[in-house]
Amino acid sequence: MWSEDRERSGGTVAGVDVGGTFTDLIIVDESTGAVQIGKVPTTTHDQSHGVLSALAKSSRPIASIDLIIHGTTATTNALLERRIARAGMITTKGFRDVIELGRRTRPSPYGLFGTFVPVIPRNLRLEVDERIQATGEVVTPLDATGVRSAVRQLVEAGCEALVIHFLHSYKNPAHELEAAEIAREFWPNAYITTGHSLLSEAREFERGVTASVNASVQPILERYVERLRVELEKSGYSRDYLIMNGNGGTISSRLASREAAKTVMSGPASGVIAAAYTAAKAGYDNLITYDMGGTSTDVALIRDNRPLVSSEIEVEYAMPIHVPMVDVHTVGAGGGSIARVDEAGLLRVGPQSAGSTPGPICYGRGGVEPTISDANIVLGRLNSKKLLAVDSPVPVEMIAGAFSDRIGGRLNLDAAHAAEATVRIANMKMAGAIRMVSIAKGNDPRDFILFAFGGAGPLHAAAIARELGIPRVMIPARPGITNAIGCIVADLRHDYVNTVNMPLLDSDPAHLNAILQQQTRAGMDAIELEAVRPERIEVEYSADMQFVGQTHLIRVPLPDAAIDLDELQARFEAAYYDRFRVRLPEVRANIVSLNCSVIGIRKAISLDDLIPNDGRCAILKEAQLEVRPVWFDGAWWDTPVYARERLPLQAEIKGPAILEQLDATTVINPGDVAKGDVHGNIIITIGAPAA
Repeated sequence: MWSEDRERSGGTVAGVDVGGTFTDLIIVDESTGAVQIGKVPTTTHDQSHGVLSALAKSSRPIASIDLIIHGTTATTNALLERRIARAGMITTKGFRDVIELGRRTRPSPYGLFGTFVPVIPRNLRLEVDERIQATGEVVTPLDATGVRSAVRQLVEAGCEALVIHFLHSYKNPAHELEAAEIAREFWPNAYITTGHSLLSEAREFERGVTASVNASVQPILERYVERLRVELEKSGYSRDYLIMNGNGGTISSRLASREAAKTVMSGPASGVIAAAYTAAKAGYDNLITYDMGGTSTDVALIRDNRPLVSSEIEVEYAMPIHVPMVDVHTVGAGGGSIARVDEAGLLRVGPQSAGSTPGPICYGRGGVEPTISDANIVLGRLNSKKLLAVDSPVPVEMIAGAFSDRIGGRLNLDAAHAAEATVRIANMKMAGAIRMVSIAKGNDPRDFILFAFGGAGPLHAAAIARELGIPRVMIPARPGITNAIGCIVADLRHDYVNTVNMPLLDSDPAHLNAILQQQTRAGMDAIELEAVRPERIEVEYSADMQFVGQTHLIRVPLPDAAIDLDELQARFEAAYYDRFRVRLPEVRANIVSLNCSVIGIRKAISLDDLIPNDGRCAILKEAQLEVRPVWFDGAWWDTPVYARERLPLQAEIKGPAILEQLDATTVINPGDVAKGDVHGNIIITIGAPAA
């Protein structure tokens, strides 16, 4: 089965990404370069229905597709909405509350109160006698009888998945391995997660939560993957398909559920991968990605064409998932984010969202709460008659009335000013997210280009860039399906982390090299099991380091697996200075963990026909659709509206202007200038606001 899949993959490739509002599709025929795209509403009750609907609505039979790569939010949504499997834990006696005690942090910077609900409730966390020291030495042997009793108790309690999480298992996993072997005698399925196998990290809280998350979503992901597989087979697609992981790589769907936690946040990661791929072709290596969809906004930073990857992501407060993921910061501001005036009389935007059902008022599905999308309708930036998946457009006057009644009436504003205030609040919120991935980490936004995508990203990008001093904005050819594009261009990738946790000068270079070599072999073996044969394999190494006594980590890239301690010290000091502009030569460095990424590079996909050139006009005027009033900075401007697909390839457009296309709308503000490039992207140069 595997060899047949490998030989057939790569002719016609489909990428399908599930977002909070829409499910996006792109199909590329590599032999002809032909591209098909599509968007359908996301089916939140079962995402596979939307995936199949998108594929069925394309003109290409599913059976003729050679490879499908799928980005899903199934595990992310299951976690955030707590629609997870019932899981139980067996842990070291005296430590069952570790995943509930957590760290000395608060969900809000101000105030003394805050609660969270552990993934596994206390009554399903059972203790057994065993103890291994931090050195790896066994102090108390494992109580095998106690393990058997705990397993039976959890089975009787209706648990579907099991976590085995013992103290210091990262140093010596013998007890976890023994307990797992015992558990397999009684456990009714294969959903057994050992903490050390998923995350070989010293911190018990983070390792325990990561293992708990994996166990809780493992059955959810496997059922979803198998359900989709059955439906695809009914349509004639009998081969394996790939699943996006949160690290920006892909993995065989047959292997994904083994480490289900790694698929969390895979949707945002695919967009970052597409941004790096697209921008590199256009000659840009340093960018901030800005993905605004219907429910939320995701931002990330790419330096030297490499998305930043972190092993310290928190999906929500007290839910750290410490497996390598693209470092994405998310805020609750999307097209469907609801605007409201709170009890104190302050205008708030999000995080509550109207979603796709009933959706914003402009969707005509019964929504009554004004949203960001509705605000853009009132301001003339969106055309209510051209919204996707809207059968009965709502009159602009009705939407404006909602802003007057629900927002303006309480703030003494008319509809236009209320809508403008809504957009400004949303822009400030999204600009704050960009500061978190740039300024807060020692990066000046002015050194980057803002890569804007998502269905709503190009609407707000230029205003946010001006707020942050970012000089240019890049709008890709198909901003609304960028995440789906990320699926088809992503490589195979497997990441490994092992704790070292000792001062650098006390480390043994041979031991460090052995760890990296072991990680490399594991990655090579994992690539060998994949359904797609890569063109080549690349291996990347890094070390997470800190000064002794510090808490936060700095990731230091390594040129190869052969570690020289003096060179590593110099690399760490340079990385620390780049981040904090401080040198501390008198403080010893500590090496916390070693990381290895084994990447199977897939055949490059051509995206030259995302907007076919044969449909473009010879001059700019021919692409103009209309002139309509659009609100900018407190006044209405007569603004030309262009069909983006018909623009001359390297057209220059002075703001104000609106560019409309199937999957997104781009706003060019007064004072800005946009110009197309040879790849079909639009580059907006941010100028001074017009008087």
